[in-house]
Amino acid sequence: MTGVVGVVERIWRYPIKSTGGERLHRVDVDARGLLGDRLFAVRDAEGKFGSGKNTRRFRRMPGLLQLRSRYVDGVGRPELLDPHGMAVADPTAYIRRYLGREDVEVAPEGAVSHFDQLPVSVLTTATLDWVREAVPGVPVDERRFRPNLLVRTPPDTPPFVEDEWFGNTARIGTATCVEFVRSSRRCVMTNEAQQDLPHSSSVLRAVADAHEARLDALASVAAPGPVQVGDTVALIQPRSAGSSKPSAVGRRRFTDEPAGQIRNRH
Repeated sequence: MTGVVGVVERIWRYPIKSTGGERLHRVDVDARGLLGDRLFAVRDAEGKFGSGKNTRRFRRMPGLLQLRSRYVDGVGRPELLDPHGMAVADPTAYIRRYLGREDVEVAPEGAVSHFDQLPVSVLTTATLDWVREAVPGVPVDERRFRPNLLVRTPPDTPPFVEDEWFGNTARIGTATCVEFVRSSRRCVMTNEAQQDLPHSSSVLRAVADAHEARLDALASVAAPGPVQVGDTVALIQPRSAGSSKPSAVGRRRFTDEPAGQIRNRH
């Protein structure tokens, strides 16, 4: 499979991990991913990252998705926005009051990567439209799945078409190239309320029943460059003959959490 598979419709970056992000028209991509993506995180005294669940790596901190983060002047220290969209003066001081705990801080990435999986997540409108149809009455947009790129696919594209991209290299625009590897295995974060999206357990249940809780295409960066809304996404290097889709082991992320645990990008 080669050729154009879609067009970049929306770009999302999440300066502070597990908070709502910012929608961009253009962004630079380097070897780490979108410049500044998840470069900061809410971290507790044990080094665990704020999330919607408790695991070896994460600490449940309810309400983070009601907040948003953004960069104002390039990629420096990000602003944290409260649930009303107002920038707070001191992100760490605010988070401590908001969560009611003094052992947390908004910290930059150190020796431990803030990425749970691969650095770039791509979701298609074909798959997103399927989710909407599967949970009628539940507001759904891409924010529930926290992709970096939402790609508009041609009419009649089947849902979960992203699976067909694994093992392929894609060019986005004129210079940036990514290598699609596997999909994210979704967790309870998908159901969490955020801004105008209410809590709903139906979303994760639908994806779990239909597709083993897997949704999106995760990629590494093969060639850095800019990405902007309207760029074409073209598969330029097909999977070699005789290869197969990644196994369950191949879909595991960078952490050593149990393979059977449902996971998500934050």
